[in-house]
Amino acid sequence: MPVEIRDCSFRYRRGVEVLSGLNLRFGAGCTVLLGPNGAGKSTLLGLVSSVLRPTSGQVRLEGPGGSAGLDTGRAKDLKEYRRRVGWLPQQVRPVPGLRVREQAAYAGWLKGLSRREAWEKSSRALEQVGLSPLADRRSSELSGGQLRRLGIAQTLVHGARLVLLDEPTAGLDPVQRGVLRELIAELRHLTSFVVSTHQTEDLAEVYDEVVLLDRGEIRHQGPVDSFLALAPPGVTAERRAESAYAGLVVGEV
Repeated sequence: MPVEIRDCSFRYRRGVEVLSGLNLRFGAGCTVLLGPNGAGKSTLLGLVSSVLRPTSGQVRLEGPGGSAGLDTGRAKDLKEYRRRVGWLPQQVRPVPGLRVREQAAYAGWLKGLSRREAWEKSSRALEQVGLSPLADRRSSELSGGQLRRLGIAQTLVHGARLVLLDEPTAGLDPVQRGVLRELIAELRHLTSFVVSTHQTEDLAEVYDEVVLLDRGEIRHQGPVDSFLALAPPGVTAERRAESAYAGLVVGEV
């Protein structure tokens, strides 16, 4: 269920324009959104999640066969749009007083599920992210990596067709980052992912497509192989992604 961003511009109040006339389409599968700090990645995800509204342009979740689908600019579409698109900001925070399963169920209830349906689906969602053994633990007692997994479970409860992750590995150690990447790879058959990051490790093992955003502009969009092919000749396999990225980002060396 692709999301189309059409002629989108956005500026923060009294600020400079972050995105201008942006056209982009996120399809099925796993997409990595690359770019340096300040490139506009979080703003773009905010627009796709409907947390932010474009200054101009359209963000649309396509319907079957390319039909009209759901538009974030139409108030009547927002509730259903937000059930189908889940967003995890950089910081996943525990809800005070709630246990892990209760927090997952609460997220489903906020998205419009009945209390019974949210409670039933929370068990399956925790199982999918490997948190079933911690279901009765207070969410405030989880580690950073476990909170990220709980955040993903919160989107699976209400059956999101697209999950947006904003810098999900920030603050995690290498082992935790590896576990999170493996989790995304395992869940790709359930939902599509767009993962914002400035890290280029393990692209080929996890993702289908690369979008590189810099200073509000798309520098590259295409399959992982086409991105890696941009690396200069003679670069080792381990550094191909890093070299391709450096060659596209303005001001990077």
